[in-house]
Amino acid sequence: MQYSIRDFYFWKITMSLAMASFFVFASMYAVQPLLPVFVDEFDVTVSTSSLSLSLTIIGLIIGLIVLGFFSDRNGRTFYIKFALVGSIIPFFLIPLTDSFIMLLVLRFIQGFALAGLPAASIAYISEEIDRRSVSVAVALYISSNALGGMMGRVVTGYITDHYSWETSFYFLASVGVVVLIAVFLMLPKSNRFEASNLSFSRDLEAFLFHLKNPALLLVFGLGIVLQSSFTGIWTYLPFYLEGPPFSLSLQVISYTFFAYGLGVVGSPFAGWLAGKFGLKIVRIIGIITFAAGIFLTLSSSLVVLIIGLCVSCLGFFTAHSLSAASVSEQATHHKGSASSLYLVSYYIGVAVGSTAIGPLYSSIGWQGFVLVAGCIPLIYIIFVIVLSKRITKKAT
Repeated sequence: MQYSIRDFYFWKITMSLAMASFFVFASMYAVQPLLPVFVDEFDVTVSTSSLSLSLTIIGLIIGLIVLGFFSDRNGRTFYIKFALVGSIIPFFLIPLTDSFIMLLVLRFIQGFALAGLPAASIAYISEEIDRRSVSVAVALYISSNALGGMMGRVVTGYITDHYSWETSFYFLASVGVVVLIAVFLMLPKSNRFEASNLSFSRDLEAFLFHLKNPALLLVFGLGIVLQSSFTGIWTYLPFYLEGPPFSLSLQVISYTFFAYGLGVVGSPFAGWLAGKFGLKIVRIIGIITFAAGIFLTLSSSLVVLIIGLCVSCLGFFTAHSLSAASVSEQATHHKGSASSLYLVSYYIGVAVGSTAIGPLYSSIGWQGFVLVAGCIPLIYIIFVIVLSKRITKKAT
């Protein structure tokens, strides 16, 4: 049987995955406010320090493909627990090394391991929970993603400012152990899992099928563009705020990540607006709002800058959630693999935004960097609108 929202096991599943999601995404983004610390601690460049995030994301992308394949054949719960164990161990080991290269290796391994959660969790929910209750479980899971990512940044920044970055990693590892024990005790075993007998080549065929769809390619590209600008702003923001005219402490800088809270609110609200006014219109409004928020961070007023961060978060999560929703509309077959490709494109954007555009910040400074980050989504959406009209004309 499948569990409904009235069943005790529904809440065991939902709370287990929410806790796991919170910790895994806190682990993923925990280093973002620490990049200036790594520059001083390990005597590396700004771009090199950002590899501590982008290599984790590259590991995650590889893990999504590999672990997703094995999860479809070997079950879900093992890979959920594997993600937690693989996230915890590096936090115990990284503070013991004085090599930045070893830190990067461990972060890459951590990224690969934590991919087990997104690779298996949504499928596990859809298999074990009644169709009418799935949306509630998924909403709680995704909200935990955002909350975990936000709190991971805030907590590491706060603890590092008062103690050390090593202490913040040990704290996260300890939280992870508690979450792991809770998940082992609470998460029910799979009852409705059916192993796939398709070969890896057949899975790749499904991916290639979507890559031949121009409409989907535009959405995947939008995922990369949005996340590149968004991650770029948040990755290099601590470097900007620690210098004049603001000269903020790491603790205060970490509080700016509370702006992510608007993403938790904005995503469900965007879905409601899309149902009323249409997905494409609301998504365009979201992108314009995102860009407007980015441009507000050009201000020398800290209050205006923080408002800009909040506005950009609201716009970004609106556009991102609706782009993800549009994938299932555009895909005629293999909807699961289409969603996976959007997730991969989304995380490619994280990798690009965290490291690849780092030299841009170093060469033209915050003002020029912000102008580029704000203009790229606007230029891309104009490109998408023009190209979409051509695709529609050809189809008719």
